[in-house]
Amino acid sequence: MSEVCTHTQYPPHQHTHAPFHPSKHNSPSLLFVIVALTQEQLFFTISKTTQAFPLLVTSCPPSGYVKCLADPPVIGICLLAYGLMMKFAWDNYKSFAWGKNELRPLTRNGHIGNMFGGLRGASIVDSLDTLYIMGLMDEYNDAKEWVETSLDLNSNGEASLFEVNIRYVGGLLSAYYLTGEEMFKRKVMVLGEKLLPAFNTPTGIPRGVINLGSGTSWSWGWASAGSSILAEFGTLHLEFVHLSELSNNGIYTEKVMNIRKLLNKIEKPHGLYPNFLSPVSGNWVQHHVSIGGLGDSFYEYLIKSYLMSDKTDEEAKKMYYSALEAIEANLVQKSPGGLTYMAEWRGGILDHKMGHLACFSGGMVVIGADDGAPEKRQHYLDLAAEITHTCHESYSRSATKLGPEAFRFDGGAEATATRLSDRYYILRPEVIESYMYMWRLTHDPKYREWGWEAVEALEKHCRVEAGFSGIRDVYAQTVSHDNMQQSFFLSETLKYLYLLFSDDDLLPLEDWVFNTEAHPLPVVRKSCLQGEGGTHDKTTSE
Repeated sequence: MSEVCTHTQYPPHQHTHAPFHPSKHNSPSLLFVIVALTQEQLFFTISKTTQAFPLLVTSCPPSGYVKCLADPPVIGICLLAYGLMMKFAWDNYKSFAWGKNELRPLTRNGHIGNMFGGLRGASIVDSLDTLYIMGLMDEYNDAKEWVETSLDLNSNGEASLFEVNIRYVGGLLSAYYLTGEEMFKRKVMVLGEKLLPAFNTPTGIPRGVINLGSGTSWSWGWASAGSSILAEFGTLHLEFVHLSELSNNGIYTEKVMNIRKLLNKIEKPHGLYPNFLSPVSGNWVQHHVSIGGLGDSFYEYLIKSYLMSDKTDEEAKKMYYSALEAIEANLVQKSPGGLTYMAEWRGGILDHKMGHLACFSGGMVVIGADDGAPEKRQHYLDLAAEITHTCHESYSRSATKLGPEAFRFDGGAEATATRLSDRYYILRPEVIESYMYMWRLTHDPKYREWGWEAVEALEKHCRVEAGFSGIRDVYAQTVSHDNMQQSFFLSETLKYLYLLFSDDDLLPLEDWVFNTEAHPLPVVRKSCLQGEGGTHDKTTSE
């Protein structure tokens, strides 16, 4: 009998609608942690945890005591800490900003913003999977009910294609895959269809802004010569492949594959991908290359597209490793102090600056280390570790032990922000993201130690009475808060911290791929069985 491929297999709970239970993956529950505590530590009961939590954070594990992080009860306390941070952030959002996009914790009100085209509840949609993974089921159920009854997709505003895709589409897809709730699938299919008109350009490269009601799209006013942004049109692939999977409609995959086709066809300076591309002519508009803002997640989605395809997307693999080779040849630098960093490239001239956004790249390089040329595996592991070390240095060299928005390597500076405009921290996740991936793939305990350092800093400097807030200057001894609890703090920063201390079989990397907003999506697998007709994919997280 000939072999044929079987249908798309989703995680087992999707067929049975039995919920995904993190506790089955050895992720300690709040009850487990309380039982594991000593009599002295029992002071931190669930009823008193909110008040006591700052003491918990500063007392365990002791700063710099790496062996403490190998003790299961202590890891349980760490997980409890992250769950409590999430609950504190969520409870204040619910109390003061429910239904708005983000919380302003100092003024105790909500923020809507102009990125989402009239869509509301960004923090709710972004939090669905984090709440579920952490086992905060009452909070998750409140979020689910809001999505079902109050998430209005018939908005008529100006939305960022990129932001709506990574937060709303990614968040709803992930919630569906984790829970099997059909409501999430229905919602995301409606929203996905509303994004398609952005691709109605001469080249098929989507414009960055779309009116979700009329379907009219245009480029950002600040984008050079009406261009589209590499990190925006290049960060659609994971979600759009899953939209095609769920709808049995190939149009979503066709749209993102057309982007790839054009990128493969046009000339790339020194093998690099500039950040600005005309959706009309299909030509580069400026030769500015960055692994940070404007470019970052394009490269991330190349390797993740390969991994999400069960390592069958050879085109994505080739594009990723070719791009990485060009990045190493042109952008990767070593400072006089021995720190490895990724500079920016402006028409052949290097700008020796690395943004916080670029700190995701340690994680990116390490998840692709095994699939490059065998002789380069150790090199990629070393490169990932060096980049992550540099990003940790940007934290450790500040007064708050939190990292600036961008840091430089010129004029005697090393991993520090020299410009006032670069000194802020807005609860970004990229450094912690790389800690999580480096831990998962090396099990070097320093990454957990570094993660806990970040928790201590977040608790000390970013926690306010009604939530968490970014700060305006990481080098200031007395911080000034920016009055914004970003939705990605709930979706990414706290989730990556939780996964950093969880067992590897909680959302294992061989079965799940995280989108750039940290929403887990299952690997799409091809499975061939004997004697069955028909050809279809298999998606699994088993």
